[in-house]
Amino acid sequence: MSAGGGSEPWGRACWDRAGLLLYTAFVAVGVAQGIEIAPRPAELRHAVLVTQLPVGSSGEQAFRPGAGLLRFAYGDGARIVRLDPNGTAQVLTAGFHSAAEPDVSFDGKRFLFAAKRTATDQWNIYEMAIDGSAVRQITRAMGDCRCPGYQSTQYVITATEPWYQITFVGTRHGWLNEAAPGPATALYSCRLDGSEVKRLTYNLSSDYDPVIMWDGRLLYASWQRATLEHGLWGRIRIFGVNTDGSDYAAYVPDVGRRIQHMPCTTGGLAVFVESDRPLWDGAGTLAAVEIRRPWKTYRPLTTEADGLFHSPAPLPDGSLLVAWRPRDGSRTHGLYRFDLARNRLEPVLDDPGFHDFHAKAVYSREEPDGRSSVVSEQDPHAKLYCLNVFESDLSARQGFGPAVARRLRVVEGVPRRLAPAGESSAGTGQAEHGSGSGSPGPPALEPPLALRRILGEVPIEKDGSFTLEVPANTPLELQLLDDNGLAVRRCGWIWARSHQAQGCIGCHEDPELSPENYVPEALRKDAVPVTPPVASRRAVDFRRDLVPIIAAKCAGCHDAAGSPPRLELARLPSGEVAPDAARRLYEVLLGPDPAGGEGTPWGRYVHPGRARTSPLVWHMFGRNTSRPWDGAWGQRQAKPIDPGRLEPLSESERRMFVEWIDLGAVFESPGK
Repeated sequence: MSAGGGSEPWGRACWDRAGLLLYTAFVAVGVAQGIEIAPRPAELRHAVLVTQLPVGSSGEQAFRPGAGLLRFAYGDGARIVRLDPNGTAQVLTAGFHSAAEPDVSFDGKRFLFAAKRTATDQWNIYEMAIDGSAVRQITRAMGDCRCPGYQSTQYVITATEPWYQITFVGTRHGWLNEAAPGPATALYSCRLDGSEVKRLTYNLSSDYDPVIMWDGRLLYASWQRATLEHGLWGRIRIFGVNTDGSDYAAYVPDVGRRIQHMPCTTGGLAVFVESDRPLWDGAGTLAAVEIRRPWKTYRPLTTEADGLFHSPAPLPDGSLLVAWRPRDGSRTHGLYRFDLARNRLEPVLDDPGFHDFHAKAVYSREEPDGRSSVVSEQDPHAKLYCLNVFESDLSARQGFGPAVARRLRVVEGVPRRLAPAGESSAGTGQAEHGSGSGSPGPPALEPPLALRRILGEVPIEKDGSFTLEVPANTPLELQLLDDNGLAVRRCGWIWARSHQAQGCIGCHEDPELSPENYVPEALRKDAVPVTPPVASRRAVDFRRDLVPIIAAKCAGCHDAAGSPPRLELARLPSGEVAPDAARRLYEVLLGPDPAGGEGTPWGRYVHPGRARTSPLVWHMFGRNTSRPWDGAWGQRQAKPIDPGRLEPLSESERRMFVEWIDLGAVFESPGK
């Protein structure tokens, strides 16, 4: 194949050169697992665009496992090739240093792709005719832009006619991931001429791999790390969202492997790649859910013994184009047609000098449904409402109900930001799509979770409903509180777009549930405003807020001769606890629990984000405050404070400790 853009026969030539050896190795594995491997190459009826990444790229060489869940930002030196059914191949992007991730227009005449003209350029989105002509740049000066896709029409009531948009993944907002220093990516949209750029998702960690569905909604992968329920790194799940960023919701249930990404739809299925550990390219096994009932139909399609799959994409007959490589990494990705009905793989292309993946077939297909939008970017606020928080996946027998959840705390997630140009940030992070390449190791002890600020607390109506006015386009977390201010349930990061009303039926309810036909009490009233000025949004700071309380009321019992933990509080001449002593105290409270086993996210005395299971809170309240749904934590014994030794903590002081833990247990707020 000519690197300069020429053509040569590909189907038989590439197969004869590399495919026989690959086929021999793969068939021995595939037959054992029930996957049939076709003895001859697939006969394609349509041209195919495929990304070819040279073997030995920086992604393969620099990637080190154990640093988050995201795949490497590979792509440097890649090219896009068109494979034709007549047996020829043509490099379409010879004028670019790097080009990857094609997406074909609905009429099959054009395609979008991410590219760099030179090695030092940022990634931008381009469009090109299928024959390689009419190249035009769409995005400019917006950071790295990757993974483009065509949207259908968008419409607002004030416009005279609908318009077309594209989706892409970008870093324009300058946030860092919660658990690793790499840039956090988000979904964006713009018009075909590059105007009207809008951010669609506001997760605190990376969102990526968007794909359009038949109904005009987007599926994408989202790194969920708002809590430590899934360990230090969290997990990556498949979510859905409208093309204006509204009605964000989980699409695949919390099942299967830890990382789920690269979704596509075909034959009534949403198919995706999943794995339990990150690899440089993000490869894994295949799994699927039925589009008709995604929360009830999860099933694996392949196993690890079948090899590793990558970037599935639909073909008109309901089969998939998919990349495959051996799980031991001994060979490059080759391109295959996967017949899901027959569990059969048919080889298409394997060039031993390249990884062949991110392939898309060139054909005309039905345009997805258009979407209307109520989003008004000029409105700084939005609405959040819930019909009944007691409609839940927890039963009354588990003790969840009106007697437990009394109030609602609304919390803002504060993003970590990239350092300005010329300044050093906190390391270089490993991330996908146009971001860094380092490997930072496990998350630092501080901060264990993202900084949170309290926007306000509101009562819940008797029927479990609420309606709020909140800051738009802001990561929010909702916490249901008991009488002691302990969060008994919480959501992941959510948001509402400008002027939008975002609603839910309950609190972790069955997503297939239809609500009763009645008007909740909260919706009969005006929305409760929870929109304080930024300067009034309160965080709880360990060094500023808690160390003085510990020094005054705890150190006497926990000095060198007292009860564990030993609190050595060296003081400055002013009487203030020395900064290094405050740091050691923090590390004692959040240090690993010896009974928790290797890799536990919970500290010995403090569980960041979960005050109710924290032994420190039990100590202050004199009882185990865990709930029945907290499992084994409810069986542990609390050690109460000796009432005769020191002045007891006041109600406000206990509440301060509870808020600090439920807000993430940070050591020090920025600027302190």
